[in-house]
Amino acid sequence: MTALRNLIVDEIRRSGPISVARYMELCLLHPVHGYYTTRDPFGTAGDFITAPEISQMFGELLGLCLAQAWLDQGQPKPFTLAELGPGRGTLMSDLLRAIRIVPGMSDAVRLHLVEASPHLREMQRAKLENVVHLGDVSELPDGPLYLIANEFFDALPIQQFQRGPNGWAERLVGLDGAGLAFGLGPPMSIDLPGNEGDVIERCPAAAAIVNEIASRIARDGGVALIIDYGGWNGRGDTFQVVEAHQTVNPFDNPGGADLTAHVDFAPLAAAADAAGCSFGYTTQGHLLNALGIGARAAKLAAAGDRGAGSAARRLTDSDEMGELFKVLAIWPTDAPAPAGFTARRAQTKTESNETDA
Repeated sequence: MTALRNLIVDEIRRSGPISVARYMELCLLHPVHGYYTTRDPFGTAGDFITAPEISQMFGELLGLCLAQAWLDQGQPKPFTLAELGPGRGTLMSDLLRAIRIVPGMSDAVRLHLVEASPHLREMQRAKLENVVHLGDVSELPDGPLYLIANEFFDALPIQQFQRGPNGWAERLVGLDGAGLAFGLGPPMSIDLPGNEGDVIERCPAAAAIVNEIASRIARDGGVALIIDYGGWNGRGDTFQVVEAHQTVNPFDNPGGADLTAHVDFAPLAAAADAAGCSFGYTTQGHLLNALGIGARAAKLAAAGDRGAGSAARRLTDSDEMGELFKVLAIWPTDAPAPAGFTARRAQTKTESNETDA
């Protein structure tokens, strides 16, 4: 039994079953035994590969999208360039290289990274210069904010609710003998349709974070790009645990595997709308194609990068990352839409019409 599993079992024995959110929080962010606290999970030697690790084109094109928004909003100087959950710093490194072609932009950057892991902070400092690390988005400085978050929201702790024979109840983590197991709490007065066994997920922290970001952008200008796998008004059990690129039992190795859930973009868009911002929503494949990934891949291939074409297809094809991953953009209502987006309204947007055209 791992040290973290012992701690979780002790907490349950003392206080009773814990929420899925609490279990995720302990497994991912425990200060001594947490997954992100103790390791580098990225790349082929880790547990998963993110888009920036597939190709430099991902960060370059998103950087140019932010650059165009910066130009469209009058080239504010200085401005905060921020990333949530920057991993190894690969995306930000590629992004910063791309925006150097925009006169005056690099000099105006004040780089801030929101990162909880001490281990990853050290990796980011080794790759990036003049970094200010923050523990929370509320610590971002005032002023124009240009922000990116790739596969950040999927790791935020979620609550799960399951419809049982007596109605909806929160799904909890408890004990089955000496081991960990899922169970249900007492019935709750949740007025939602559904059949027995149906699961819904909620992530209150996600909407709160977007509200903080959007409030700053509405007041001071800027743009935010949120990229993650998920959908619009999603239902069902999307909680998964990944180790060595394989889905595993969530209780086999607490602290030694990645815990994630699909992002529901509808409440994030509603939070941006409520904060006074415009938003756009599209697929990763549509956005990267609109930003010119085909031309960039051809240029890299001509320069000798034999994997550029296959990397572009992996990032954009519908049976790869192109459809599964979505992008939410947030910007001031009086500013032009970022490249690749058109403005939407939270109350009318539906999953069947999720791609900007």
